[in-house]
Amino acid sequence: MTAQPDNLLHGLTLEAIVTALSEHYGWEGLGQRINIRCFTSEPSVASSLKFLRKTPWAREKVESLYLFMLREQRRAAPTVHNFPPPRS
Repeated sequence: MTAQPDNLLHGLTLEAIVTALSEHYGWEGLGQRINIRCFTSEPSVASSLKFLRKTPWAREKVESLYLFMLREQRRAAPTVHNFPPPRS
């Protein structure tokens, strides 16, 4: 049996994903990245959730963009090394 990588979406609600994306990109930026009406015409978290829960292909795009956003944030973060302290 092979070990599967951790699912970064596990335990996250769709609401948390949409909220994080809208805060990071803004509604306009989100609508440019995923051109669906719930992001481009009077967007809100509630209207987006209603559409995404009924539309699997759109939800997959949103989840993929969320994972992409996380990767980009990790790349932009400064590298932290946990070297042991020097011996006295």
